[in-house]
Amino acid sequence: MDSTRVTEHPTSFDRPQTGADPADPRGALLRTPVPPRAPGAALPAQGRTGEPPPASSTGAFEHSQPGAEPSVEPEALRPRPATEGVPVQPDGGTPSGASTPERRGAPAEPERRTGQPTVPGRPTPMRRDGDRLRFVGAATRRIARGMDLDEIVMGLCRATVPTFADAILVYLREPLPVGDERPTGPLVLRLRRTDRIPAERDTESGFTPVAQPEPSELESVGSELCEVRPGSALAEVLRGVRPVFTDSPAALAALPELLGDGREFAVPDGRRAILAPLRGRRRVIGAALFLRGPERVAFEADDLLVAAQLATHSALGIDKAVLYGREAYIADELQRTMLPENLPRCTGVRLASRYLPAAETARVGGDWYDAIPLPGSRVALVVGDVMGHSMTSAAIMGQLRTTAQTLAGLDLPPQEVLHHLDEQAQRLGTDRMATCLYAVYDPVSHRITIANAGHPPPVLLHLGGRAEVLRVPAGAPIGVGGVDFEAVELDAPAGATLLLYTDGLVESRLRDVWTGIEQLRERLAATAQLTGPDHPPPLEALCDEVLDMLGPGDRDDDIALLAARFDGIAPSDVAYWFLEPDDTAPGRARRLARRALARWGMEDLTDSVELLVSEVVTNAVRYASRPVTLRLLRTDVLRCEVGDDVPQLPRLRQARATDEGGRGLYLVNRLARRWGATRLSTGKVVWFELNRG
Repeated sequence: MDSTRVTEHPTSFDRPQTGADPADPRGALLRTPVPPRAPGAALPAQGRTGEPPPASSTGAFEHSQPGAEPSVEPEALRPRPATEGVPVQPDGGTPSGASTPERRGAPAEPERRTGQPTVPGRPTPMRRDGDRLRFVGAATRRIARGMDLDEIVMGLCRATVPTFADAILVYLREPLPVGDERPTGPLVLRLRRTDRIPAERDTESGFTPVAQPEPSELESVGSELCEVRPGSALAEVLRGVRPVFTDSPAALAALPELLGDGREFAVPDGRRAILAPLRGRRRVIGAALFLRGPERVAFEADDLLVAAQLATHSALGIDKAVLYGREAYIADELQRTMLPENLPRCTGVRLASRYLPAAETARVGGDWYDAIPLPGSRVALVVGDVMGHSMTSAAIMGQLRTTAQTLAGLDLPPQEVLHHLDEQAQRLGTDRMATCLYAVYDPVSHRITIANAGHPPPVLLHLGGRAEVLRVPAGAPIGVGGVDFEAVELDAPAGATLLLYTDGLVESRLRDVWTGIEQLRERLAATAQLTGPDHPPPLEALCDEVLDMLGPGDRDDDIALLAARFDGIAPSDVAYWFLEPDDTAPGRARRLARRALARWGMEDLTDSVELLVSEVVTNAVRYASRPVTLRLLRTDVLRCEVGDDVPQLPRLRQARATDEGGRGLYLVNRLARRWGATRLSTGKVVWFELNRG
């Protein structure tokens, strides 16, 4: 094996750095210390790896170092053309990419850019165009990683300081325009973020900050808010879009407007500041000010291209982030309005719910839940799942939920509700499919009627801690068409908890649906054991415990969860009678109500109840052909229900002075806490509530 040692010449980008962590995300591209060398000694020209330097290359290369003696006459070299696209500065300076006699090997200044020796640990200039390309590539990748506005602005600041600048000020339009909308009002810029080189050593992360300028130079720069007046110098600079040095006449006139009167003097002299407009797809959305301290190398003409690239990528990213934020806001509002804002307070049952979207990037879906009060103190419990989790799924879910509420108001049996939902889904489209479970709980009879359309079965947690999966016929999903749905009636003992959920809770890529249902049953039983056999777990805590069973990889779908705690109504708190539809019915109703109130110790409500019961029963027997029902329920309020076989609902109207009737509902409306009328399949029910004394 050849023992010849091949020596690689590291570039300024790859060279290891003293006192800096190579993995530091802020980068140390410009903090490369210059190795010590003897006075007057020339640095070897950098060539390809493994190749010896040319004999007479010191003066022939563009990046000659100070102190190197040219071995070839400058006139013998062919001038290199200026780089295309490099802006020419107002003072007539030559872009760094162009070849000049000084850069081609003529006697140069002691230091190629500053005339001062480089201090170890302090940022050094980008020595080649390749350095700038690497920096721009790394910076744009960092900016592009941001999803929201703050992440993109922070990515710009972290990528810029201290590699490219000692400090940066980012101004953004307030408010930021979204998409194609035309902003109204004056152009106002607000200081969104300002970053500068850290002042102290971060011993925990091992990052050694470079030497920092005096605080008076960069700390006091920038006011929080400025209004860009039409036709002003700042407006002209922003309209020009391209970055400019702040020593140009246009930028000098724009700085007082941007930073505030008097603050422009805090900007370092010379070409140590760049003002770069931030332009989105259609309009200017802000500006960025890059600053370098007086002891650091000034910006060059090529640095304007770097600033332009940073500004362009940041502006486009901000534009997309604002548009994404608006879309996410619309999705959140759509989902929020599709789901119940608050669950109703129903007699004999307590409710709790949860909803989780599939992911932060897909915040809408087809899962829904609902609780609908029904006549007779009953409540309908609904949970459903439309295929997919998109805006289309959410729209279909909203239509099905509205249809279910309308059908529940008609007091149809659960299987009939699912049948009509199936018809509605077919009208929406051939591929509009969903699963749904519809249950009706009666707190008086302590029974629950359930019909299922392809949905996972509910789980019932008994008071003693036993959890069972209810055996409910699965049925076909909604939208299949041509199928029948079957309902079952089960016991709902007091203290039990019914859990309705969507398949996102029990099914994922890591487990099948029945394994997830068994894990859910075990989790419910284990949670109930913590509170003892005589006390059911709190509903809110129970919902949280159920969601905690989800692992990191278990969120493949939306999750809707509805928990119902059955308290029921004791038989001793219910009074029920049948009244014949004749003239004696109102008087008998008053006597029966008086006796029930005396038995319950509620004599203070006797006068009001007798008056209201008499009016409602009188209206019922006037048109009824079958016996009228009268029921009193004692819960947290006193509720009276009068049912008949007439489907027409009574309406409140203002009786004229000459009318002999028409004032019964007016009295009910004035004296009752609440009242209402609900149409049934067999007629209607008129009810009212009074506060207990």
